Amino acid sequence: MLVVRPIAAADLPALERLAGGAVPRLTNLPVHRDRLEERIARSRQAFAKSVECPGDEHYTFVLEDLVRGEVVGTATVRAQAGAQDAYYTYRQETLIHASQQLNVRREVQTLALSHEVSESSLLCAYSLAPRYRGTSAESLLRRARLMLIAQYPERFATLLAMAFPGYLDADGESPFWNSVGRHFFVRDYEEINTLAGVRSKSFIAEVMPQFPLYLSLLTPQARAAIGREHPDHEVALAEMLGEGFQRSRHVDIFDAGPVIKAERERLQSFRRAAWHPVRIRPAHTLPDAEPAMVANQRLADFRCVVARYALSPTGQLMLSPEHAEVLGVEEGRAVLAAPLSLPGGEDPATEAHDPGYDEGEL
Repeated sequence: MLVVRPIAAADLPALERLAGGAVPRLTNLPVHRDRLEERIARSRQAFAKSVECPGDEHYTFVLEDLVRGEVVGTATVRAQAGAQDAYYTYRQETLIHASQQLNVRREVQTLALSHEVSESSLLCAYSLAPRYRGTSAESLLRRARLMLIAQYPERFATLLAMAFPGYLDADGESPFWNSVGRHFFVRDYEEINTLAGVRSKSFIAEVMPQFPLYLSLLTPQARAAIGREHPDHEVALAEMLGEGFQRSRHVDIFDAGPVIKAERERLQSFRRAAWHPVRIRPAHTLPDAEPAMVANQRLADFRCVVARYALSPTGQLMLSPEHAEVLGVEEGRAVLAAPLSLPGGEDPATEAHDPGYDEGEL
């Protein structure tokens, strides 16, 4: 049985393993013991404090395999992406260069530094052990965060964002970084990625040119990488687009990976979630039903599992004693449930490479 719960101090060794196993390495999950200890302490403080509006809280979760007694995944929500340091991205824009005398009008694509995403809540720092990839554990860990946000909306922004790792070539190099950032830092992508993880991405934006970057001046390889996700994250991106996120005009300042966004109330996990009182029945007596994410209504002791969405004629959610124990709920207690599957059934590869993006504020 798998359960998503808040991270604990004892999870530090597992968090170090997951940080080291992330593909590619993540700036928001550095392989640095002191930074990871700080992450755990900050998360424990966030879950314990009283909050009326989103601020500098970081909520870090782990996925635990209770049979193995092992932590096998982690994911985080930053309540406000730019609460401490501005969260910089590049925004894709179009400039018009025109001359009536020469009868010339050209639309030129540019990238401009932006910190618009700073006010959003950021879903980030996702890493899962290899043997669980391609299973329902991926969706549970990725989307259980939404189950907490749905219960405590005052703690998070109405706009949610996710930044996906960008495209790297066969040598693990970022064509975008080599064409842009390397000219100002004279460091390769892996080195600057590690440095940003230990410190902050904000120092990158402080050194990068403040004027728009004209895409026509970048290498063809760099232009092709803009808004393109790392191959290992195609399925994840497709799932979150199916959840209701949309591509935005923003890309990461390091590798130009896509940034997606959504108004939380439009997400499938919010729209299809429902509260049900619990009825506890032996597992072998439960009827077949589609799998669902089921979460208790606690904060510091938040738990989310995958269980059958089996309802009684009176609307009670029938849970096995094992699931009820993991969730810490008794018969009659209400739980929040949302289908694990997403409507539509689009081909993940097709959905992930959809070149369109949202025309809204991001």
